[in-house]
Amino acid sequence: MSLTLSRPSAPPVPAVPPRSVPPAGAVAAVPATAAPMAERVAAPSPAATPADTASALSAAPGAGLTEAGAGSGADGVAPAALPGLAVLGDQLPVTLADGRTVDYANLDYAATAPCLSAVADAVNELLPWHASVHRGAGAASRRCTLAYERARQSVADFLDARPDDHVIFTRNTTDALNLLARALPEQTTVVGWAGEHHANLLPWPRFVRLPVPDSPDAALRSLAAALAVLCAPVRPGAPGAASGPGSVAGPVLVAVTGASNVTGEVWPVERLAAVAHRYGARIAVDAAQLAVHRPVSLRESGVDYVALSGHKLYAPFGAGVLAGRADWLDAAPPYLAGGGATEHVGDATHDVRWHTGPARHEAGTPNLLGAVALATACERIAAADRRAIDEREQVLLRRLRDGLAQLPRVAELRAFAADHDRVGIVSFAVAGVPASAVSEHLANRYGIGVRDGLFCAHPLGRRLLGEASARLGLPLGGTAVRASIGLGTTPEHVDRLLAGLRELVDAG
Repeated sequence: MSLTLSRPSAPPVPAVPPRSVPPAGAVAAVPATAAPMAERVAAPSPAATPADTASALSAAPGAGLTEAGAGSGADGVAPAALPGLAVLGDQLPVTLADGRTVDYANLDYAATAPCLSAVADAVNELLPWHASVHRGAGAASRRCTLAYERARQSVADFLDARPDDHVIFTRNTTDALNLLARALPEQTTVVGWAGEHHANLLPWPRFVRLPVPDSPDAALRSLAAALAVLCAPVRPGAPGAASGPGSVAGPVLVAVTGASNVTGEVWPVERLAAVAHRYGARIAVDAAQLAVHRPVSLRESGVDYVALSGHKLYAPFGAGVLAGRADWLDAAPPYLAGGGATEHVGDATHDVRWHTGPARHEAGTPNLLGAVALATACERIAAADRRAIDEREQVLLRRLRDGLAQLPRVAELRAFAADHDRVGIVSFAVAGVPASAVSEHLANRYGIGVRDGLFCAHPLGRRLLGEASARLGLPLGGTAVRASIGLGTTPEHVDRLLAGLRELVDAG
């Protein structure tokens, strides 16, 4: 889809259906129909059999690559089976080292997802009208202000936000979690695990780091033990701020991922929230990898804050979100000081009165296109058959993991049991071959895009590489390779990856 400007042909009024829009800083009530956070939407369909995968792996090196433009989509899990969720760039031609041209196999969705065609269309439609938000009485400005606030409501709906939750637009998940870190009440202690993404590990000024658990139950036990020391239990239903006797003077916040960006393993968010609230603590969830794969419900899960990125949700236009309880956010100094965040600025140096609500933390001209893009992605994903999406993803994921398990000298990284619930992310290492060499081989000879490194989760990556090395009985390097599945992934992409790895391990 082109993002080229075109001459506007519509009348200078909003070309969207009439809808009640809350004022800036408010989020209207939303229906309590979304599934709780991280809840599986359905059991996956049967995966490809080992014989299927073995057949794919037995092909000659490079055999079976789909020629550019030929398309793919065997086994009934083609992207076309997901109406309204087409992605841009699903048939990009790339030239291999031997001169052949094939369709690019994007297996790097966990880093940044491609743009939904519907998202590009929404941005393209708004571009001719692009104007200031909350700063003008002209038709273009009014249209853009309406689009921005409707985008906020769409994201609130997608997250099943509570009526009084704030939805604040940020740049990405990292920005959202740093905003929350700046908004914490004085002397707040944050409790988390060493397996977090750096965005959920580094911003917190007072951080208690728990060891990486080997199971969800171990995570629950370690959290309960830590909170028993940090704060006294409070009666059920009390506000989530520790105030009783304990070893810390201020509130306590639990910070946890919804799904690991290294392993794809889904964390027991609802159960962790229940433990946190039992001790009077609050909980914030990094949903960067979770929200794109599973429904997220602030209302049902009991989670107090959630952060996510548009570029993981097929809306790569520079917007993210922090959503959650209003009191800490309204009491905190603005994340950025400037225009749009103020109600009044007097003549004296410090004569300033700040807005409450999201505007307090959205100083400056907002990223309108990013907000509209993110909202459009949320609307399209929410309206889709998420059961079908999950079934399709699990088929591809099992095909990938079964194939990796058949390869000698290849070890998958995992913190929990091999059969634990996970989203479409797999990290692995090849004994004797640096991860960077693996990714270059896959790119140059097979037209595949993957990620190599420690994935902004260095403590977790190092630990899991050590454990994988022990299971394999062979030394592994200091980094790993990550393959991740999305809406444009096909069985041919997975089989191509496995064939490329087979060539590599067979070469010794």
